[in-house]
Amino acid sequence: MPDWTSAAELAIDSRISVGLNHALIGLYTWEWFISLRFDWEVLTGCKPFRWPLIFYFANRYLLLGAMVGIAVALDSKEEINCQAIYTFNQFAGDAAVGLTSMNLSLRTIAIWAQNTYIKILLTLIILGHWALILQGVILKAHWEPALNTCILTVSNNRLLAATFTYTMCFDLLVFLLNAYKLGVRCKTSGKLSKMMFNDGLIYFFVAFFFNLVATVFMFLNLNSIMVILFNVPAATASTIVATRAVRHLTNFAVQGPDR
Repeated sequence: MPDWTSAAELAIDSRISVGLNHALIGLYTWEWFISLRFDWEVLTGCKPFRWPLIFYFANRYLLLGAMVGIAVALDSKEEINCQAIYTFNQFAGDAAVGLTSMNLSLRTIAIWAQNTYIKILLTLIILGHWALILQGVILKAHWEPALNTCILTVSNNRLLAATFTYTMCFDLLVFLLNAYKLGVRCKTSGKLSKMMFNDGLIYFFVAFFFNLVATVFMFLNLNSIMVILFNVPAATASTIVATRAVRHLTNFAVQGPDR
């Protein structure tokens, strides 16, 4: 069993974190690039703009901004304002997680045919989610001249764990609501129902799974690096599946009605 707080282990974990984050930056940049055509078609009017797409664009580009911020923090060789860049990264990343849940919730409301009780339930949960997200800065960072890099610590583990636990439970609820409703609807022959069942549940499960992994490592609290190691993977995976779900549903609606 390694000593998770030893200097040697922290150095290993730091290298793993840097490599993982660089890989995620590349993955998300590629995902953004290959789906850029959809954004352009909406902005130029080739596809109809509907108000839920506001959350789609905010989700997509806030995470892109966070990825740029992470790249700056990891690769800068000259002294920077570490606290400012990590404050932005935290806000943009947490907001992307919140918007992911909102996008999946809007899809759930659509699946439940605008059911009033489902709308009220999910709206209240969304408000509670954002109340946690907007609590304030929970990461502290400073420039370390000896290492020529930013040193990051978590100032409020409990709030961070509470936020991701809430997100995980939220995603699980949305997954179960979709599994139940789509399981019933898939018995029909509608193409929309089948499309939602085939890719929808996979997307919801992926979002739940990655947030579960991030939450588990927060509660394990092995060291300052491991406690947040899977936050960026969770935000990245959730954003990818949520925005893909929005694009698939929008493209289906443009192509024609369910039949």
